[in-house]
Amino acid sequence: MTNSEKNELETREKVLRAAGMVFAVKGFKTATVREICQLAGVNLASVNYYFGDKERLYLAAVRTAHELRVESVPMPDRGDLAEPETRLRDFIFTLLRRMLAPQEDEWQSKLMLREVLNPSAACQELVQDYFRPHFEMLSATVSELVPTGTTPQRVRQICFSIVGQCFYHRVAGAVVPLIVAEDEYASHYSVDALSEHIFQFSLTAIRTGISITATQ
Repeated sequence: MTNSEKNELETREKVLRAAGMVFAVKGFKTATVREICQLAGVNLASVNYYFGDKERLYLAAVRTAHELRVESVPMPDRGDLAEPETRLRDFIFTLLRRMLAPQEDEWQSKLMLREVLNPSAACQELVQDYFRPHFEMLSATVSELVPTGTTPQRVRQICFSIVGQCFYHRVAGAVVPLIVAEDEYASHYSVDALSEHIFQFSLTAIRTGISITATQ
C-alpha cells in the first residue's frame, strides 16, 4: 500500500468514526456533514469523495458500528460438539457484552440502538446481514432445549424473550441503580452476573415446559 492509499484509508476511517459518534448523539436528520467533518478534522468534500452523500455515510457508519462490536466481542468458538446449554450461555453473555459497550465504544451500541428504535434502510441491512443469522443461531440452540412438540413459532417467541431481557439492560439499565441498593447493584448487576441470571432464568423456563403449556 502506497503512502497516498494509506492516507486515504486513514481519512476514510476518521470520517466514519466521527460520523458514528455524531449520528449516535443526534440521529441522521439532525446531524450535519459540517460537524462530522469538523470532528474528523477533514474538509467538507471528504464525505462526498469517500461515501457519495450523507445517507450512504450513515449506512456505512451503522454497518461499521456493528462490525466493531462483533470484532471487539466475538462469539466463543467451541466447535460443533458444545452442549446447547453452553451455546445458550455463550450467546447471552456475548449479546449482553456487545450491548453494554465500555465508555470509549458507547457510540457503537448507542447508534445501533437508535437505528433499531427508529428503523431506516440501514436497519434492513442489519437485519439481513447480522441480526437474522444470529437469531437463527439462537433459534437452533433453543430448539435443542425445548420439550418435544414445541412449535417453531413458540421457539421464536422464546428467543425474542431472551433477547428482550438483554435489551432491557441496554435501554433502561440506568434505571436499575435507582431502584436497587448500591451494594446490591455492585454485586449482582455486572455483565457476568446479569448474563448468568438471564441464562438460568431462560433455561428454567424452557425446561419446565412453559414453552408448550402457554397458549399457542
